[in-house]
Amino acid sequence: MRLIHTSDWHLGQYFFTKSRAAEHQAFLRWLTGQVQQHQVDAVIVAGDIFDTGSPPSYARELYNRFVVELQQTGCQLVVLAGNHDSVATLNESRELLSCLNTRVIATVGENLSEQILVLNQRDGKPGAVLCAIPFLRPRDLLASQAGQSGSDKQLALQEAIATHYDALWQAAQTKRDELGVSLPIIATGHLTTVGVSTSDSVRDIYIGTLDAFPAQAFPPVDYVALGHIHRAQCVAKTEHIRYSGSPIALSFDELSKAKSVYLLDFDGATLNAIDTLEIPVFQPMQIIKGSLAEIEKQLAQFEGGDPAKPAWLDIEVATQDYLSDIQRRIQALTEDLPVEVVLLRRSKEQRINSIEQQEKETLSELSVSDVFERRLALEPDPDEPRQARMRTLFAQVVEQVTSGQNAEDSAQ
Repeated sequence: MRLIHTSDWHLGQYFFTKSRAAEHQAFLRWLTGQVQQHQVDAVIVAGDIFDTGSPPSYARELYNRFVVELQQTGCQLVVLAGNHDSVATLNESRELLSCLNTRVIATVGENLSEQILVLNQRDGKPGAVLCAIPFLRPRDLLASQAGQSGSDKQLALQEAIATHYDALWQAAQTKRDELGVSLPIIATGHLTTVGVSTSDSVRDIYIGTLDAFPAQAFPPVDYVALGHIHRAQCVAKTEHIRYSGSPIALSFDELSKAKSVYLLDFDGATLNAIDTLEIPVFQPMQIIKGSLAEIEKQLAQFEGGDPAKPAWLDIEVATQDYLSDIQRRIQALTEDLPVEVVLLRRSKEQRINSIEQQEKETLSELSVSDVFERRLALEPDPDEPRQARMRTLFAQVVEQVTSGQNAEDSAQ
């Protein structure tokens, strides 16, 4: 039995206004190719198919097209909802996709048997029993009780999740006994566990209730396919509890490690091997740090690059200059290069020094233009053309006010 574990596709994501449609399309085609090459029996997607509960139409089209193309390979698909996914959105096509060898589990139902799936091999024989567990919302497992403290709620939710996993584990064993075949039992999950490394693009879940679920609370299944954390990793140094990570970098701090999916190979109930299938980089991205002179040297690497696929850059500048000045200089350095600066910021140390210096200043020490530039520098996502128009309009207003004051002075 061969399975692929993947998660956190986030179809429909916009990255600093940049669409990821081309990257996602390339990834899904690559994934279909891997299924064919390795003769995979089932693909498990452990949550966050979409980036929002109301994904754009092109994202739904990518999803549906992948289901159709995967069905042609003879591979089964299991889709679990994540915290970004809408239960209603996933459920609207669930019945239709079930006709295409696809099972969608969007939420926890009252009937546990609906979360126990038998995954078949290509020859139609049972290959594994799956505890198909989506993102567990507190309201799905708990009833709110008056007078509970924060720690009481956290402990109650942790116990409820552990109880749910244990119940499914017991049901999976019963199903395996009914089949009378030595099969592996696999569980899924979309949550944070203790001791994992997160990234900037991961949004906390169970806020104020449960920070992380302890790995030792998982039942003794043969493999736990997890989603929600975007960096591929083992949990608590256990080889069989893993996050597959996202297939593309969803934030710049995810660039340090290659993206991948896991290929699981079972012989009966024995997990023979876990292979890492590295995903190609479909969109070049890079972080550049340093002084303006150092940044200019680093930008030289992009000379002669492909203008049809410009690299997306996060530039962190170590300088005390105003952000508006930095923008103009960086624009001048990059305008003839096949790059797009999607994030421009000063280094953390420089920002702190600048804030400390500004805190010592008084309004009387600043000109009207200084105050205006300081306000522009606070914008989280600087848009140079927009800010240029704002500077022009501001200059016109200042000129009108100044002209009016001069006219009043002359009249007096």
